Amino acid sequence: MTSLVVFGNIGGDLAAKAVQIGHDFGVDWPTFTAQVISFCVVAFLLHRFAYKPVLEALEGRRQRIADGLANAEKIKLELANAQAKAQEIIAQAAHQADQLINEARQTAAQLQQRETQKAIATAQAIIEKARQTAELERTQLLAELRGELGRLVVETTARVTGKILTPEDQQRLLEETTRELAA
Repeated sequence: MTSLVVFGNIGGDLAAKAVQIGHDFGVDWPTFTAQVISFCVVAFLLHRFAYKPVLEALEGRRQRIADGLANAEKIKLELANAQAKAQEIIAQAAHQADQLINEARQTAAQLQQRETQKAIATAQAIIEKARQTAELERTQLLAELRGELGRLVVETTARVTGKILTPEDQQRLLEETTRELAA
C-alpha cells in the first residue's frame, strides 16, 4: 500500500510540474485543446481519404508487379520449353531427312544396279546376235569361196590340160577341192 501512496505522490508532483512548465511557456489550454482536436480530425481525414487510397494503390501496384514477375517466370519457362521442343522437332526432322537420303541412295543404287544389269544383258544379246550374224556371213562367205575356188580349179584344170571337161569331171573336181578345203 505504501507503494501506491508513493506513486500517487509522484503523479501529483508531475502534474503540478507540468502545469508550472506550461504556465512558464505560456500555454493556453483551450487553444491547445482545439489544436489537438483539429490535428486529430485532419489526421483522421488524411488517413481515410489520402493515405488509405495511396496505400491501397501502392499495394495494388506491388501486387501487379508480383504478378508480372510471376508471369515473366512462367513465360520464361514456356519459352525454354518451346525452345526445347523446337530443338527436338529439328532433331527429328534431321533424323527423318537422313533416313530419306539413305533410302534415296539405296534406291538409286538398286536402280543403277538394275540398269547396269539390263545394259549388260542388252550388250550380251547384241554381241551374241553380232556373233551369230558374223558366223552366218562367214558360212556364206566360205560357201561362196568354195564355189568360186571350185570354179577356178575347174577352169584352171581345163586350161592346163587343154581339154574340155565334162560336167561329171567338173563335179568330181569340185567335190575333191571342197573336201581338201574342209580338211
